[in-house]
Amino acid sequence: MSGAPTLAEIEATHARIRPHVRRTPVLAVGPQHRPAAADTELWLKLECQQVIGSFKARGAMAKLATLPAAALKSGLITASGGNHGLGVAYAGHAAKVPAHIYLPRSTPAAKIDKLKAWGAQVTVEGAVWDEANAAALATAKQRGLTYVHPFADPAVIAGQGTVGLEFLADVPALDVLLVAIGGGGLISGVALAAKALKPEIVVIGVEPLGAPTLQRSLAAGRLVELETITTRAGTLAPRRSEQLNFDIIRQHVREIVLVSDDAMLEAARWLWFECGIAAELSGAAALAALLAGAYRPPTGARIGALVCGAGSDGIG
Repeated sequence: MSGAPTLAEIEATHARIRPHVRRTPVLAVGPQHRPAAADTELWLKLECQQVIGSFKARGAMAKLATLPAAALKSGLITASGGNHGLGVAYAGHAAKVPAHIYLPRSTPAAKIDKLKAWGAQVTVEGAVWDEANAAALATAKQRGLTYVHPFADPAVIAGQGTVGLEFLADVPALDVLLVAIGGGGLISGVALAAKALKPEIVVIGVEPLGAPTLQRSLAAGRLVELETITTRAGTLAPRRSEQLNFDIIRQHVREIVLVSDDAMLEAARWLWFECGIAAELSGAAALAALLAGAYRPPTGARIGALVCGAGSDGIG
């Protein structure tokens, strides 16, 4: 697989990874709890209930399925804000090979503990993902480890695209999809799958105010590297995306809206108190776009939002 994956490749990936990931549920949010206007409908795709607690298991297992035995012999390595690292740790566990995960210093201790519980070797390096990633790439070269990119890999994008296949299979009437953006792997895969299945569907990206990587890139018409990252949502906080993701997003995503950390926290609290769903800041970002009014849906729209990661931000 090279370049943006096709619908056929995403469907084939879905079949390959099915034994290793969960088909996560879709929750219809009833009118008594609906955060948007009364004349819209809302469904939540609960990837927070995915194995390892996020959609990242899909992309990691999709990549694993493409690797020959020789590439696995020395082990896997990546850099992550936490969730992709868990996906690669899970893939290493499944393949019975070592997994080495580089993390920025902003990674919550709970993520580090969970990575170690999956048997990963953890190294904390740098203030942000980009710095941890540079260290991971250097180690991969020195030790002959197989590097798994968190978002700019066609196999990983195809794995994330299986979320879109499932969502539209369960709710084919959806008009709008709201998807959180970190590096862009999730929204790239979901948009490719959704637009291939239903060309008229609208895909909206959601980024933190403190890490508007793709929004600024789209505005500039080229990849932009942010000077600083200020969001607490570390899994949505690379300074720079990659050309593959930028090209897919520019073609298939209607717009990118921004939400504050406080808005994500309020959305995480809403998910917990109203629905009993434990989501981290990044997992609540798509819903935050509705709650905070960053995205205002058309009258009568049928909206799907991805709850992409589990956490305890809304509890307490």
